[in-house]
Amino acid sequence: MSALSSWIKCATCVPFAAGLAACAGLPQPFSQLDGHRYNLTPIDTYSVQIVRVDDHDTLSSPVLVDPGMRKVTVQGPPDGTHRFGEQRTVELNIAPCTRYYLVAQKANRLTPDFAVKVDYQEPIGGCSSTVASK
Repeated sequence: MSALSSWIKCATCVPFAAGLAACAGLPQPFSQLDGHRYNLTPIDTYSVQIVRVDDHDTLSSPVLVDPGMRKVTVQGPPDGTHRFGEQRTVELNIAPCTRYYLVAQKANRLTPDFAVKVDYQEPIGGCSSTVASK
């Protein structure tokens, strides 16, 4: 067996093991908040940036959260006169093992006012909503 073939085997096994270890480290159960639009058809909805969950700042997408009542602050899309959109805080009851897609719904493209709504929610595959007792 040459040194090159053993290096290739090692190079393919390390990322696989690292990915497996990363998945095992996720808290169970968990949920996700995503600021991208799921349904692209409605012309009055826009993507949002999730900036804070329960007084913890974040710019991750999607954001991992624990189930339960959560205060979520999002930054909406820019309007016709401002470079950055306004921020809104909403309370959401987050179910375990669920991915939520949040959007801003505006009356028209130029108005700064918007409402935050859940565009879509789906179950997260591989997530266990019940924690096994040891």
